[in-house]
Amino acid sequence: MQHLVDTNDFTDQQIQNLLDDARSFKENRPIQLLRDRLFITLFFEASTRTRSSFEVAAKKLGAAVVHLDPSRSSTKKGESLEDTFANLCAMEPDAVIIRHSDNEAPRMLAEMQMTSVINAGAGSYAHPTQALLDLFTMVEHFDGDIKGKTIAIVGDIVSSRVASSGIRLLTRMGMNVLLVAPKPFMPESDLPQFEKLEDVLEKVDVIMSLRAQLERHASPLFDDYAAYAKHYCINHDRLGDRDILVLHPGPVMRNIDISDEMLEDPRCKVLEQVKNGVYMRMAILKLLLLDSNN
Repeated sequence: MQHLVDTNDFTDQQIQNLLDDARSFKENRPIQLLRDRLFITLFFEASTRTRSSFEVAAKKLGAAVVHLDPSRSSTKKGESLEDTFANLCAMEPDAVIIRHSDNEAPRMLAEMQMTSVINAGAGSYAHPTQALLDLFTMVEHFDGDIKGKTIAIVGDIVSSRVASSGIRLLTRMGMNVLLVAPKPFMPESDLPQFEKLEDVLEKVDVIMSLRAQLERHASPLFDDYAAYAKHYCINHDRLGDRDILVLHPGPVMRNIDISDEMLEDPRCKVLEQVKNGVYMRMAILKLLLLDSNN
């Protein structure tokens, strides 16, 4: 039984297989590889893209999906997460896809070895499927050659599970990662750190903008989001005609994270990331439910 708690659960060969399968699914309508399989989604935090993407991915492969709303579940009556999970597993799903505010929740459930567990985002530490779809988007854009490319991750890095997972995966894949943020938004890291976006624009091939999460910080660093945007919004004035790929995990705060104009620019691949997320999650479901059991 294999799980996806973080990308380090996959070998380099498995990651290459995921990239190959995602590309194949994107190019050709897939057969119903997971017909008669059942997935349960268990999202303790709000989600639009990730939950929908998993549901579409599963259904494209012929699987059934049941969504459990935790706000109406027995966890609201005091039942532990472990007991909720055990009761769901008694119904014999093929996998449970979970999002939770606790960094350790997916790993804890995976260690129960009752069914495959897929982490759809946990706390501030891991969002492995986002990291993998971002990798796929960059590999596709650069014709398979990302080793040695430089990416700047910009924004509230310390609060971002996307950044945390991305840093681990992209450095592993041979990319150079730079961090751009004001000091209170910066995690402890040995990676190169910059406070000004302008200081990295001549160094990078990719910019990954993150959602500004001012509400997560007890001491306000900026008076408002407009003040933040003056320093960190990705816009045409900053990028000019530089050949820089622009990514964002969503939801995008328009004219704060990325400008309206830049979102329409062909260098910005936000919607392509959403599209690629379906194909990468299809590849992940195939790997966990078929390939790892053969």
